[in-house]
Amino acid sequence: MKQPLTLITGGSRGIGAATARLCAARGHRVVINYARDAAAAERVACELREQGGQALALQADISVEAEVLRLFEEIDRQWGRLDGLVNNAGIVDTRARVDEMSLARVERMFAINVFGSFLCAREAVRRMSRRHGGSGGAIVNVSSVAARAGSAGQYVDYAASKAAIDTFTLGLAREVADEGIRVNAVRPGITETDIHASGGEPERAWALAGQIPMQRPGRPEEIAHAIAWLLSDEASYTTGAVLDVGGGR
Repeated sequence: MKQPLTLITGGSRGIGAATARLCAARGHRVVINYARDAAAAERVACELREQGGQALALQADISVEAEVLRLFEEIDRQWGRLDGLVNNAGIVDTRARVDEMSLARVERMFAINVFGSFLCAREAVRRMSRRHGGSGGAIVNVSSVAARAGSAGQYVDYAASKAAIDTFTLGLAREVADEGIRVNAVRPGITETDIHASGGEPERAWALAGQIPMQRPGRPEEIAHAIAWLLSDEASYTTGAVLDVGGGR
């Protein structure tokens, strides 16, 4: 039986790394994409290989088209056609109001969170779609409950980028449904990952726990289980769905 080949962008930490571990445990060959931290990505890949899995760490800044093309061509060369894509790579910035945000900040937010997902999905479709000679596959986009909440006074740019991902998921799902590709999204709530530290608030997840009906932030592994289900044949009749995994928020 063929082992599925799955690319996870931003796979060196947090939700991405948890998804890589779970997919490898379920028999996937896993490509861990990273932008800068080669050591972290290779640590995850080594861990998976030591446990008997197949894992490959590949660098690419997904906001740069040439690097995305190189990433997919390298996967083609080493392992062949892709079966799954998890568009997980994303950023947040420091807390700010819209009237305090620079254009450079907003452009960077959309370049990584939105344009990068578009580029990776485009290349995945070119390989998975029966229209292009592929045998189908699954794409899971990582959104955020911020897409519904708006994140006023904090990260409206981040929330807007994730709302774009929700709409992108629905449109692409309908576009390629009869070509053998399922496209879904997971909307995590507040989750214990390093993304909060990158926004200058390392303790943010637990500081906001009181606003979550379950009274705690999520764990990366809990989000990973939702992603892995959407990648699997158990979700064979699910496409265009946006699954909230936010503790009731």
